[in-house]
Amino acid sequence: MTTLDADGVRTLLSGVTRAKLELLETFAEIDSTNSYLMQEPQPQPGCVRVAVTLNQTAGRGRYGKRWLSPSGSGLCLSLAYTFVREPENLPALTLAIGLGAIKALQACRVAGVMLKWPNDLVLNGGKLGGILTEAHTHSSKAISIVTGIGININIAAGFEHELGPDRTLPVADLRACGVELPSQDQLTAHLINATYATFAEYEACGFTPFLNRWQTHDWLQGQNVTVDVQQQHVTGIAAGIDEEGALLLDPDNNERQRVTSGSVVATTRVGDTP
Repeated sequence: MTTLDADGVRTLLSGVTRAKLELLETFAEIDSTNSYLMQEPQPQPGCVRVAVTLNQTAGRGRYGKRWLSPSGSGLCLSLAYTFVREPENLPALTLAIGLGAIKALQACRVAGVMLKWPNDLVLNGGKLGGILTEAHTHSSKAISIVTGIGININIAAGFEHELGPDRTLPVADLRACGVELPSQDQLTAHLINATYATFAEYEACGFTPFLNRWQTHDWLQGQNVTVDVQQQHVTGIAAGIDEEGALLLDPDNNERQRVTSGSVVATTRVGDTP
């Protein structure tokens, strides 16, 4: 793997993405690429701005959790995109972004990546990466979205001890995927291409075209799941998602439940001992 080169990344972008790219910035070190883009001027409608680093010192996850990324261990990439008007079912955009990330990884010959509702990338039963999506509203009807994607590339031995016990999955990285790793420029370019394409398709069509694609990559499907919803636990067998991106659970002796927001805190395969 080489160090990031902004000019090198640009040359690897598709013509469509390059035409809509307002700004691409690479950082040797930054506190948070998402925080940076949230504070910067937002792109014009239909355009994208990008910030990327290999050393993020204060990354953020959902609900204020930390995203730890030791120097050189992974890629942290954020994209800001402005919709002409707020699309319907905006919360499901994160699920669509996950599918874009899988497409980018497939272009890098990384197969078998799955999605753990709502925002985790899973490889070989471990957490390969995560997604954080934040909104930046305008005085007009336009709305800008900043999406951060973190991908573990080479996690040092013993790093899991720094994460503490409050995690659902072990750590996974690209180093263990069994293929020749792409350069960091290539991985970055594929992620930018795929994420921009996801934004554009979502603006045109909403979540509908992504629904069936999600089902084919649904890591939770058929598992016994416990979800933390507003500090209460909801349990059941994961039964996919609905057309709005809500997680569907089949509890014992109860009607199917929809979970629109929450964190999966425990999973077991049906038939396994918890």
